[in-house]
Amino acid sequence: QVQLVESGGGLVQAGGSLRLSCLASGDTMTYNMAWFRQAPEKDREFVAASRRDGSTSYADSVKGRFTISRDTAKNTVYLQMNSLKPEDTAVYYCAALAGWADSRIWFEYDSRGQGTQVTVSS
Repeated sequence: QVQLVESGGGLVQAGGSLRLSCLASGDTMTYNMAWFRQAPEKDREFVAASRRDGSTSYADSVKGRFTISRDTAKNTVYLQMNSLKPEDTAVYYCAALAGWADSRIWFEYDSRGQGTQVTVSS
C-alpha cells in the first residue's frame, strides 16, 4: 500500500478550473491510479483512472472536461478540471490499485486518500 494525500481543492465559480494533486508515498508506476468523488447525500462515484499501461478512462459526466495525468518522477497524479459545474461539487478522493487489475469500484482499491473538497458556485 501507499499513502495518498490530495490537495488543490477549493471554491471556484461555474465555468472555472481547478487542478487536484495526489502525492503518493511510493512509486506509482506499479499502481493503477484513480479519482473518485462523493457529493453530499450521494454515493461515492468513479471520476477518472490512469492505468499502468498509459491508458485513461473517464466517467461520462466528466468526459471532455477533466483530464487525469501522472508524473511518475514526482509520484503524483493530477486531475485537471475545466468547465466546472455546480454538480461537480464534492469531496474528491485519490485511490491506488496494485497490479494490472482495472476497477471503477472504490472498495477494490488498495490505498485511498482522505479527500479534498471542491465547491463550484453558480
